[in-house]
Amino acid sequence: MDGKKIAALRMDRQHLTHKANGDEYIPLYRDMQPGLSVFWNGFGDPPSLSYRAGFDDKEFNRRRQAERALIKGRFAGGNLGWIMREDLELFACLYRKPLDKPTVRQLALLALIEREGPLNIQQMKESVGMLVKEITPALHRLQEAFLIYEDQSDGEWDRGWYKFAEMFPDVSLSKYSRRDALKILLRRFVYRHVRFDAEMAKSFFKLPGKEIKAAADALVMDGDMVEYGGGYLLKADAALLRTYSGEIPHGVYAMHRNDFLVKSNEHWLKAKYPHPYPDTLYYLLLDGEIRGAVVGKFRYTPEVEDVLLEMPPHEAAARKSEVLAAIHILCGADNPINRFCGEEL
Repeated sequence: MDGKKIAALRMDRQHLTHKANGDEYIPLYRDMQPGLSVFWNGFGDPPSLSYRAGFDDKEFNRRRQAERALIKGRFAGGNLGWIMREDLELFACLYRKPLDKPTVRQLALLALIEREGPLNIQQMKESVGMLVKEITPALHRLQEAFLIYEDQSDGEWDRGWYKFAEMFPDVSLSKYSRRDALKILLRRFVYRHVRFDAEMAKSFFKLPGKEIKAAADALVMDGDMVEYGGGYLLKADAALLRTYSGEIPHGVYAMHRNDFLVKSNEHWLKAKYPHPYPDTLYYLLLDGEIRGAVVGKFRYTPEVEDVLLEMPPHEAAARKSEVLAAIHILCGADNPINRFCGEEL
């Protein structure tokens, strides 16, 4: 097996070769959880799997939010994300941070919500006399402990906070051990990536490397995965790749920073493309491999200053129009791109 076969199968598994229909999208979303909105461009929007759905998945996920089929929470590194309701126990058992040393503010807010909830932040402010900047971090910590739940079923800002056990009385916060929960998620992770290493999983899940390795090694012992090239493959894929004949599709995608591929590789991407500008706006996936970055600044819209490509100048010139078109899909057709590989446009 070789890297090109792995890349081709990865593109296929992530539906970058062919767009997912409604039936294919549900397991795809499940395996890429927590779902996130498009970085910067989609602030406040429902989660979306860019380029991968054959329909408007933002609207589809907006309906799932309204029906509470998607649940908002703080998961990887305490970051907000959206998971399918049926996976709530799985993610809670992996990411819950018990409130071992509660503060006075945390206890006061928890008691208030238990007694009078659901409440929004303004109502809490009026009841306990705290400032919003004091209330918000306390709520976030209670949320990480899965003691309270922020009910966001639409895009409105005025959201109620509930006692978690009241909203989800049948959810067990001890159904899985932390390792067993991680093993389940790593099986999904490796299926969509085909091959992963511990640093990729650490980057995506925001968990200690020793926990990632212990769970991955346990999956090898279970016979689910095999070690390969400093990483891991599903045992079934090790056999499949020997005869796999799929090819990497020719094409360019501008990948935003919340994309599944980017989040799984951000540990090396940040170092790979240094630049003097305030922001890395997107990364460029060319023929199944990340080979560039789009840099500049984000204010109200992306301000693209330069396009960095890791390829010989003649190859970059040959792909120029294709790359610029891919960037315009995300930044908007009217937004100027000031430079391409350092040269003014």
